[in-house]
Amino acid sequence: MKEGRGRYVVVDVGNTSTAVGFWEAGRVGRVSHCDGPFDEAAEAAKDLLAKTGAGAIAYISVVPGRDRKWAAFARRAGVDFLQPTWKDCPLELDYPDPATIGADRLADAAAAVARYGAPVIVMDFGTALTAAAITSDRVWRGGVIAPGFPLMRDYLFERTAKLPRMELSSAKVPKIGRSTEEAMRFGALVGYRGMVKEIAATLERNFKERFKLVVTGGFAKWALADSGIDFTLDPDLTLYGVGLLAEAGV
Repeated sequence: MKEGRGRYVVVDVGNTSTAVGFWEAGRVGRVSHCDGPFDEAAEAAKDLLAKTGAGAIAYISVVPGRDRKWAAFARRAGVDFLQPTWKDCPLELDYPDPATIGADRLADAAAAVARYGAPVIVMDFGTALTAAAITSDRVWRGGVIAPGFPLMRDYLFERTAKLPRMELSSAKVPKIGRSTEEAMRFGALVGYRGMVKEIAATLERNFKERFKLVVTGGFAKWALADSGIDFTLDPDLTLYGVGLLAEAGV
């Protein structure tokens, strides 16, 4: 590894945005979220490399088409390119084919256990809603994948003639929808909260554990605010997990 061992620019490429941050000594900071094209996130990473002296880019992605671009970017910058896999996960994986587990889900799980202990359910509210259950023996038992808010919103807009594209709003859930917008917001928020509650309750029944719920992702706060659900919001959880996996693999 280049000079700067143990200091990484951590990158999490999602379907709708890319998060970039700086990892050192078990901490992650200087986080930025880039919703634009590759160049925007690459510029943020370049700036962090220059300011921190990091010796590597630690990278995970759910968009395989971006992998080569980021590997080439690391080569041009003269730093190592670390792309953690399931083999770097510090948890035991009770799963038939662990190579098929998304690196983002493993990063979330490793970070949730490191920060909050086990048993824990970690949910990531992105383009898809993903969940994983880690039991008290620190074993990753499997996960859940459901449509996220962007998929639901876009599907309603694209597949219906009159429904508008719903936008995020700080407004509270209405008592009942008294306009198209209110009806859609009611369905999105109440429906999502019901899904979260049922996923958590079913996993608790299945594994006979009292799980702590840790949530992350761009839509988590919006979806669960004032919901009455007991949860811990950790916006930088995935990037923290990227650092953990990278350190475990070097």
